[in-house]
Amino acid sequence: MYYSFMIDPKLRVLQMVAHYGTVTAAAAALHYTPSAVSHQLRQLAAELGVDLLSQYGRGIRLTAAARTVLRHADVLYAQVERAEAELMASVDEPAGSFTVCGFSTAATHLLPPAAASLRDRYPHLSVRVIEAEPSRGFDLLLAGDADLALLTATGQTPPSSDQRFDQRPLLDDPLDLVVPEQHHLAARSRVTLADAADESWIVGRPGSAYHHLVLTACQAAGFTPNIAHYADEWDTGTALVAHHFGIILVPRLARLHEEWPVERVRLSGEPAPARRILATTRLGGREHPMVAHALDTITTTAATLLPQPQPAE
Repeated sequence: MYYSFMIDPKLRVLQMVAHYGTVTAAAAALHYTPSAVSHQLRQLAAELGVDLLSQYGRGIRLTAAARTVLRHADVLYAQVERAEAELMASVDEPAGSFTVCGFSTAATHLLPPAAASLRDRYPHLSVRVIEAEPSRGFDLLLAGDADLALLTATGQTPPSSDQRFDQRPLLDDPLDLVVPEQHHLAARSRVTLADAADESWIVGRPGSAYHHLVLTACQAAGFTPNIAHYADEWDTGTALVAHHFGIILVPRLARLHEEWPVERVRLSGEPAPARRILATTRLGGREHPMVAHALDTITTTAATLLPQPQPAE
């Protein structure tokens, strides 16, 4: 975001090597050459008087000294974020840049209103939106290429105890079942995910957030889905459903084209399946006024798209 406070940039290089596990991947994320990354690491090791990396087969691994340095670097960067937040709160017309990122549904329905509100509220601020898979969102935050990320919790999500990030639940997006018109489940007054255990399923490709979402929901309902086809886009999956190739799960925020002959079935159950959306910043960045403003707008937008059920009388 700003980083006007001076912290040795070589600490960021070490942090990125630790995150990615290789010099080459860290260099790509930092927009450096691998030789530049290696040079900075050698410089940092010489200045500290310790070995930071050791050979491990064909790769590298961090030494105990490197992990000690990283633990303190996390504290330093978090303090910088807090200082930046306090400074920006005292500025009448903040300038600079602010980047929000999120997975496809968030980038479509939640981030544009937030970015527009930021642009209107802070006319001297340059606001940017990046669509990114959840795992990529953490990379963007760590590299300083994004300041706020909307992510879905998956098995690949760093634990909440990770001292580099502030991860907080923003909202739960219920999952709906999409079946062909005239499907027997569409006519029922109450449908649980377990009722669809014997169906053919259309899911995202292995390794994708959507794939993990569907498998986790089905396993929580007590079954492993019979995967018939792979589709990462809602439109592709809906087209396959319309032609009776299987059924899909879609989040409530996802919008489907109305021309397909399908039915969207709301699921019940305790708990009803949902994906948890996290609002994530670098640790210490939560109180930044632009983060707070963006989250207020996102929360308001989500409330209109996902109205809460009224309590029974």
